[in-house]
Amino acid sequence: MKKKIWSKDKYTIKKTGQELEPQEILLDGLAQKRERELGIKEMKFEVPPSRRILLGFLIFSLIGFGVLFLRALQLTIIDGPALADSAFRNIIRLTPLRADRGIIYDRNFQKLVSNLPSFDLILDKRDLPQDENQKNKEIEKVSQIIKKDVPLLQKEIEDSKEETMVVAENLDHETLVVLETEINDLAGFQIEQNTIRNYPEGPFFSQILGYNGRINAQEFKELKDENYFISDYIGKQGLEKSYEEVLRGQPGVFEIQKNAAGEKSQERIKSTAKAGQSLVLWLDADLQKKLQTELARVVDEIGSRKGAAVAIDPKTGGVLALVSWPSFDNNLFSQGISTETFQKILSDPAKPLFNRVVSGQYASGSTIKPFIASAALQEKIISPEKQIFDQGFIEIKNQYNPEITYVFHGIEPHGWVDLKEAIAVSSNIYFYTIGGGYKDQNGLGSTKIKKYLEFFGWGEKTGIDLPQETAGLIPDRRWKEGNIGESWYIGDTYNLSIGQGYLQMSPLQEAVAFAALANGGKLFRPQMVQKIIEGSPSSASSRVIREFSPELIRQLPIDEKNLKTVQEGMRDGVIYGSAVSLNSLPVKAAAKTGTAQTPKKDYYHNWVTVFAPIDDPQIVLTVMIEDVPGVRAAVLPVAKETLEWYFNR
Repeated sequence: MKKKIWSKDKYTIKKTGQELEPQEILLDGLAQKRERELGIKEMKFEVPPSRRILLGFLIFSLIGFGVLFLRALQLTIIDGPALADSAFRNIIRLTPLRADRGIIYDRNFQKLVSNLPSFDLILDKRDLPQDENQKNKEIEKVSQIIKKDVPLLQKEIEDSKEETMVVAENLDHETLVVLETEINDLAGFQIEQNTIRNYPEGPFFSQILGYNGRINAQEFKELKDENYFISDYIGKQGLEKSYEEVLRGQPGVFEIQKNAAGEKSQERIKSTAKAGQSLVLWLDADLQKKLQTELARVVDEIGSRKGAAVAIDPKTGGVLALVSWPSFDNNLFSQGISTETFQKILSDPAKPLFNRVVSGQYASGSTIKPFIASAALQEKIISPEKQIFDQGFIEIKNQYNPEITYVFHGIEPHGWVDLKEAIAVSSNIYFYTIGGGYKDQNGLGSTKIKKYLEFFGWGEKTGIDLPQETAGLIPDRRWKEGNIGESWYIGDTYNLSIGQGYLQMSPLQEAVAFAALANGGKLFRPQMVQKIIEGSPSSASSRVIREFSPELIRQLPIDEKNLKTVQEGMRDGVIYGSAVSLNSLPVKAAAKTGTAQTPKKDYYHNWVTVFAPIDDPQIVLTVMIEDVPGVRAAVLPVAKETLEWYFNR
């Protein structure tokens, strides 16, 4: 028996390190009595647990509660939204309510595009049967209806990373009727109404309008947070792409709630659709068709397949016509194009999808000369009256070896010519001289030439509201050393002075530059869209949402009298010079032709830019045909026929 020590308090028994109160002894005694009654032999005396045990228990409890707390935190705060979203998607299905896409009109409200109803077969993979055999039977049934191979459809379903996918688009009437009778028995499949674009005169306007196409996986990934659906069509090229946000409108959402068995339990319109706004262009649709018809005719006659033309209002920068040839039918892309047809278009060496007006890069040939003349007059390199003798060539000796002589040719000798006559007859010798200098006549030099070409907008994008515009290139010493690895020579300056060599620009850049020359020095940004409207133009409720005023890029730092002198030189080109065939037009016109060398021997890019009437210019027209065999003015008939029609209609 353990030794007991009596304390001063007669009612307290002390056991080493512990004290027991009388009530504890009483309770313990009662417990022992009960144990004896139950046959429990072991005698127990209740002893409080040690502090170490209590501390361990406390730590363990805290750790356990901490783990539970963190897990609860993860489920509610971190994973909560995702879990809630997953639960939501398991019981809620959202389908789009299509908004009518905005219409595109020409300046006279001629409709260039319309919307057509279309029907797609959509699959929500979450609603497919869970049983594998039943699912396969359903896929086989759908495959038979839409006439698609079963393995192909199965692969498309397996490969789709989205829960919802388009199984078949723009269903024909027969397929649609069959699907409508079967759709209730096809779990996960539904027919969805859509709209597709119809372009009544597709090839005439395809490079301007572009086209709508089905949203692809990458586009959907980028746009799904902006209320796009996997079955949507979006602008892929042209104005359809540039003004996607304006034309699209706001789709509505139809919500379907399902119960645990996958049956519809509730349906409601979550949000209503709002129609897209429409565009009114600066474009003259009749001029567009006339210009394209004439360009296509001449290109075919001379055996070339490629060309471009653009007409601009020099008072506003508004684009009146824009033709890239060959063209294509944008209905093929908006209404579903076969792989075979698509590959045929892509493999066409004439590149019908390529917009030559805004993306093409060409040497300008002699159409650069009015800009060189403007720079020379402004820099006082030469006076308008001073004559230079054009003997048909100039000779330059090699600065390192005088025994080597370089010869730079003109087309033909012109004798003594002043600035206006040099523009009219397109004298290379005159522009070699004022561009690079010759004998006692100083030249501009490449640095000043580049500076003035940049004033006219070359070497930079014009900012037109069409996609895929290119900036072009004005070469200089630094560019040549960095890209070609050679020094800049006087011959490079001579070539630049007549629009040859490494120079690259687009037909649009040329037209914009000539518009500035024609209007007295105002360089306007070219614009396709004149205004954005809401509603049909014929409706009383129609209203203008936004009107695009002419946008001045810069006022040219060239005196008006110098621009006037250059204009007169271009007018002389029509009266007796290289563009004399335009002298029969019903108005007085000014023009400059150009012939640019190409890598193909004896083939040239043929240019002309015309503005008229000269005393109050209403139109600037640039025409270019690629790879013209021989030196000839192939583009002049295009300009002549188009402008005669334009001013006589």
